[in-house]
Amino acid sequence: MLERRLDGETLVTVYGRCTVEYDGRAASSLGPGDRLLVLKPDGTALVHTTENQKPVNWQPPGCTHEVSLVDGGLRVRSERSTPAEELRVAFETVEQVSAFDARDEEDLALTGTEEDLRQRILDDPDLVESGFRPLATERETSAGAVDVYGEDREGRTVVLELKRRRVGPDAVGQLVRYVEALRRELHTDAEIRGVLVAPSVTDRARELLGEEGLEFVSLTPRASDD
Repeated sequence: MLERRLDGETLVTVYGRCTVEYDGRAASSLGPGDRLLVLKPDGTALVHTTENQKPVNWQPPGCTHEVSLVDGGLRVRSERSTPAEELRVAFETVEQVSAFDARDEEDLALTGTEEDLRQRILDDPDLVESGFRPLATERETSAGAVDVYGEDREGRTVVLELKRRRVGPDAVGQLVRYVEALRRELHTDAEIRGVLVAPSVTDRARELLGEEGLEFVSLTPRASDD
């Protein structure tokens, strides 16, 4: 359940007795204690104790989170590559786990659902770029279903990954998997453009898009004057 909710769009909190290990620019270790772990949609990870306002350990935006069960205990790993840092939280007992579809009031006013965003693009494909032509929605690949599959004015394949709010590195990784799957399924030298469509992206996500040769289009599910 928790692993499925770590999709880059959900705020997750876990409270329980745990140990904490950090490796990176320095190294630190915390023995067993009751702590609150917060995993934010932008990749931030925070470990709080029962004292003080600041976390005792943290990871900045742009990290990726992984969850596993080992010997009946919950393990959470938060990692980033530049600079190389890793935070490991091992829960002996878990008293509470929550996953929130969190957004502030401004996002509520600006964004609807991903289906609203898809319909907006289908109604006016030029919102993506001039000459874009949608060919299919939910186009199946070995990596999952592509939100919108189409082609640009030069006949090149275009894959759109749609997100209804600000997204981080996880969304870029998802788009990479779709592009690679289609490249295998079509032919190795096929020119396939991957475009992430969302209201905004984190700085790390923008960096990853550039590294992977992917693109970003800023678009909300409905027009701001709706």
